[in-house]
Amino acid sequence: MTELDAFRTEARLWLEENCPAEMRTPLRSEADVCWGGRRTSFASADQELWMRRMGERGWTVPDWPREYGGGGLSPAQAKVLREEMAGLGCRNPLNSFGISMLGPALLRYGTEAQKLEHLPKIARGEIRWCQGYSEPGAGSDLASLSTRAEDHGDHFRVSGQKVWTSYADKADWIFCLVRTDTTTKQGGISFLLFDMDSPGVSTKPILLISGYSPFCETFFTDVAVPRSNLVGGLNRGWEVAKYLLGHEREMISGMGLGHGETALGRIAAGTVGTEPDGRLDDPVLRARIAIFEVRAAAFRAMSERFVDELKANRAHPAQPSMMKYFGTELNKQRHELLVASGGSNALAWDSERSHNGAAARAWLRSKANSIEGGTSEVQLNIVAKRILDLPGA
Repeated sequence: MTELDAFRTEARLWLEENCPAEMRTPLRSEADVCWGGRRTSFASADQELWMRRMGERGWTVPDWPREYGGGGLSPAQAKVLREEMAGLGCRNPLNSFGISMLGPALLRYGTEAQKLEHLPKIARGEIRWCQGYSEPGAGSDLASLSTRAEDHGDHFRVSGQKVWTSYADKADWIFCLVRTDTTTKQGGISFLLFDMDSPGVSTKPILLISGYSPFCETFFTDVAVPRSNLVGGLNRGWEVAKYLLGHEREMISGMGLGHGETALGRIAAGTVGTEPDGRLDDPVLRARIAIFEVRAAAFRAMSERFVDELKANRAHPAQPSMMKYFGTELNKQRHELLVASGGSNALAWDSERSHNGAAARAWLRSKANSIEGGTSEVQLNIVAKRILDLPGA
């Protein structure tokens, strides 16, 4: 038995003993997703127990160094852990912008003090982060941002507005791009961290067509931020921002895999029925689901390869744009099929039998995937220019 085989056996046994039965069932709604943070309200005792156990072992961020709250696993071991969790149907113990976006940026650009202060809390699910990037006048052209941070020596004073700030009303801290120099565009941006409970910070939900409001407007009025919360150096925030965007696009692309949800075929079987041999009693829908499953399997394989290349520092810098584009398109297809497979319940907007219109609302929400984190058009331009090297791109 190799060391990796031994680790697989150890990981499987630990997961079998420590993952509660409820945490091995498909996600039923947004409430089943654990975000952590000091304001969190757990859906069940098992959800809290699962997050705590995995956090104590460092397996919420298995490949982070142990000194920062991680598991200290090698890329190969982390991949084995993902495989064993998938095999047992274990839910992700913690969803976090701190894990998927800020953490990698701090590991690369943060000071030792910043890493020790923030990373262990992220790993244990004690702090929930939101992202302060887009502004009313700075969306796709993010470098046009105008939220300013005035330098007062040992601290900055931040004033301005952000928009489309996901879960800002539930977040504890924000990682935020601010303008610290008006004489240059990208070169005048800095990357700051600060507490959402700081005086001068306020949020206002943005109502979406789905009826839910994960997005907010966020306002800053003369917010005092310690200089020790500056990441990457003064006026060097654009470099940090671009690196973080790569990880954000990787995170968004993962939506296409539909982690933890009930299989499309099983949902459709409950509404359209099955033939004697077990096949769906709707050949058109059956073919659509089959095509989707083939695309999802190809994307899953491509995702595994990308993660391996990323961990080995061999990934193309523009690869997250390719992943983000295909993953979000795949996620939209998945939600279209969920509506098609769910019968009349999937069309209802507000009823108990439709779980308050879960399928219809999620289908509408999926449309935003093509916009958030950089529009599909922007991603295709990046792929054309930086990967395909097309003339005129």
